[in-house]
Amino acid sequence: MENARPDRIVNRRLFLRVALLGGTAALAAACAPAAPPAAPTTAPAGAPTTAPAAKPTTAPAAAAAAQPTTAPAAQAAPAQPGPVPRNKQLIMMWDGKAGKFTDFELWNPFAPDANHQNGPGLFHEPLYFYSGFANKEIPWLAESYEYAPDFKTLTIKTRSGVTWSDGQPFSARDVAFTINESAKQGTKIKFGADVATFVQEASAKDDNTVLVNFKVPAPKFMYQMMYKFDNGLYMVPQHIYSQSADWSKFTNFDIANGLPVTTGPWKLVASSADQKIIDRRDDWWAVKAGLVKSMPAVQRIVYLPFPGETQTAQALITNAVDCSLDLRPNTMKQILAQNPKLQGWAGNNPPYGYTDWWPTSLYVDTTKAPFTDKDMRWALSYLIDRQQLIDVAFNGASTVTKLPLPEPAQYPGLKPFVESVPDLLQQYPTNEYSPDKAAKLLQGKGYTRGSDGFWADANGHLKLEIGGFEVFDDMGPVLAEMLKKGGVEATYVHPPDMIDRFQQGDYQGMLFGHGGSVNSDPYDTMRLYQSSSLAIPGGHAVNFSKWKNADFDKIVDEMAVTAPSDQAKLLDQFKRAMAIWLPELPDIPIQQWYHRIPYNNNYWTGWPTKDNAYVNGAFWHLTFQLILNQLQPAQA
Repeated sequence: MENARPDRIVNRRLFLRVALLGGTAALAAACAPAAPPAAPTTAPAGAPTTAPAAKPTTAPAAAAAAQPTTAPAAQAAPAQPGPVPRNKQLIMMWDGKAGKFTDFELWNPFAPDANHQNGPGLFHEPLYFYSGFANKEIPWLAESYEYAPDFKTLTIKTRSGVTWSDGQPFSARDVAFTINESAKQGTKIKFGADVATFVQEASAKDDNTVLVNFKVPAPKFMYQMMYKFDNGLYMVPQHIYSQSADWSKFTNFDIANGLPVTTGPWKLVASSADQKIIDRRDDWWAVKAGLVKSMPAVQRIVYLPFPGETQTAQALITNAVDCSLDLRPNTMKQILAQNPKLQGWAGNNPPYGYTDWWPTSLYVDTTKAPFTDKDMRWALSYLIDRQQLIDVAFNGASTVTKLPLPEPAQYPGLKPFVESVPDLLQQYPTNEYSPDKAAKLLQGKGYTRGSDGFWADANGHLKLEIGGFEVFDDMGPVLAEMLKKGGVEATYVHPPDMIDRFQQGDYQGMLFGHGGSVNSDPYDTMRLYQSSSLAIPGGHAVNFSKWKNADFDKIVDEMAVTAPSDQAKLLDQFKRAMAIWLPELPDIPIQQWYHRIPYNNNYWTGWPTKDNAYVNGAFWHLTFQLILNQLQPAQA
């Protein structure tokens, strides 16, 4: 058996040494009692939080022409927010670059450089939420929707009695405006291209009726607008956004004048490079409408930049923060042991999290030699022993994936599709570890393995720089060592701008995931590989590998107009698409992604868990409001 090979045992010892030197020891230090507690805000841990003086609201130079949110340079900063007791605050560590927020003056989530994950998403309530785990559509700003039999028109009924935070009424006109303007601005903004692909025109027939006419049948459009994970169309106030002709430069930031306005129960009170503070408003239409029983119990939300695993772990152990970006398995194991108030998705049990919609691949830029050649991509794949990678990097607390689809056990709607291609996977075994097959492919491309152990051709060593960020710092170095063992001069790098570089196409290799399908329709994953998605900004529905195949494009275009209920047709389309995708291997599947999110029950209870899976547990996703609706104080 492969597992019994002596060289595998030796290599495992090597990788363990690499892992220990590269980060595990540092993670252990994260939980050392002697480490100083992290201060989550400008106040000492446990004290009322006050914000530092806010910076002037003048937008960055690139957005200087934005109206109406660009404030004069001399405008006074808003007053500091008043104190709120620690047990009324929800403090979270997320995102940032080098320990700072760089987007604190950007609150328009449509802008390409904006990030809805650290605050802006809360200010734009959706027409519907969709809980992938509950497989449930949840009406919100809309009460209902109905397609025409040919799927060429869609009628949406919006709620009455909803107002924006500046007192203006929310109506069907805001919805029609959002849809039309998104289509008009297209690839300049997030999700604009998705809307432009289908929408002919949206119109408000009365205060509560929107009629959307499509260019082609669009049976997936309403689902496309729903908030799930990181996708969904942000609803915006026409009376504010109509004043900007270019949303890619619109900041929507002016605290003194009430921006951003919202239909939700929140208001922005401070935003700086060090923290973002959002307070609860006085009332909320959703209480009056009976969608929720009461206003959120949380009075203040504080976003802090993620300072790294060491400081984050200590802040969680000392109850200075309530939740954070998902952590590495070793860190989770240690913080759970040291603070009984902390828990993961399944309590204290490995793998400490749930499978996200984001299965991990090794991406390579398919427009740059030598990885323009599918055989070179397959050679890399054959050099990756995925189970060993998981054993070493995660202490076994993960699972491999053969396809760029999330785990069907968590997303059962995808099970028929995953199970429809065993013959193709036998022919194109994406998880196979075979240095011999890799060697044969490389030799066929003119490479020879030198005495130094590396493959080389006339241009020199075969090299691969693998980019990553915090969540890949455990597996990245191990993967690089594994490829080195196979003769590829690989390095793992983590510069602070690596995600930006990747999204702009400035990379050679990258560890990243797939924001695709979670329901009973593989279209959202398949469209990630269409050539038409190359120009879409925003970081989710994007063809990162830059792979192009005209036949694949045609099949996915067929899927776009196929109703999710027509499973037989979708299965046929999926199998035909994968018959192209698998031999080409646009990116290299490695593992399912687990969100190992630490939930702190010291101040708040009601977090989503395996036993109460009302929604996925990432506070940075667009479904965060559903979590806020459930959180309750843990103590008086």
